[in-house]
Amino acid sequence: MIVCFDIGGTAIKGAVATGPDDIRQFPRIPTPTDDFDAFVAALRTVIDAAGGRPDCVALSIAGIIDPDTRRAVVANIPCIHGRTLVADLEAALVLPVVVANDADCFVLAEAGLGAGRGHRVVFGVILGTGVGGGLVIDGKLINSDGGFAGEWGHGPVAATEAGNPPVHLPRFSCGCGQMGCIDATCSARGLERLHHHIHGTRLTSEEIIEAWSKGDAAAGRTIDVYVDVIASPLALVVNVTGATILPVGGGLSNAPNLILAIDEAVRRRILRRFAHPIVIPAECRMEPGLIGAALLGLETAAAAKR
Repeated sequence: MIVCFDIGGTAIKGAVATGPDDIRQFPRIPTPTDDFDAFVAALRTVIDAAGGRPDCVALSIAGIIDPDTRRAVVANIPCIHGRTLVADLEAALVLPVVVANDADCFVLAEAGLGAGRGHRVVFGVILGTGVGGGLVIDGKLINSDGGFAGEWGHGPVAATEAGNPPVHLPRFSCGCGQMGCIDATCSARGLERLHHHIHGTRLTSEEIIEAWSKGDAAAGRTIDVYVDVIASPLALVVNVTGATILPVGGGLSNAPNLILAIDEAVRRRILRRFAHPIVIPAECRMEPGLIGAALLGLETAAAAKR
């Protein structure tokens, strides 16, 4: 039995799991963002309610564990940012602890229980407030020891011309400090930036997609440029990793026609030919971070007993 958590900036979701098909969730509790002792106490309330000593505690976080320093980079929770989080929690809880990025937990959930079942190489794609991802091969998370693998949204690779006919695009600044990242151009906010750059009007991503679905020419032009920008780097991800399925999560995944358009563009640009969609909406629509943390914790506990 393990206890798992999905740690958000406002709420902690906790669950106890005895197997992939037995993940029982507890009520959400507020996240203590500025007090590490209170943060540990919040985790303990779930652990104490689990009904026994867990073999492992697993956390999904909106951040990463630096593989060199072992310190957590979690901007939205100051009390754990910069800490050697695994070691600190193990000392406080007196239990084995494993921590993973929320996008990595998302792809673990999809590989184990979602759209990635039956695929050796699964690349999970996040299209929402940010652009992120994670990679699972043979059921194993590449970032099992922390790290940045799967972060295809960052790096100065966004096209400066896209669409048919081409439109010139600026290299938008990204929160990571670089210019021209896919995150800055193809996140929900990035879609809005594109629309404003092309048409000079400000709409939300939801409004752009809704207008496109109704045949609006301006929104259609924006989507044409967006798909052209995002498809090439995602095609490169497929060529490099050998992924045969790319489940998509995040807010933009709720627009199935957008995901279909991305899939068709990606499949035209990759070396391997697929007669069926490979970029598809995720199937684990509810609590994928918590499910992924559960699967990671169960695997960690099982490996410790071998």
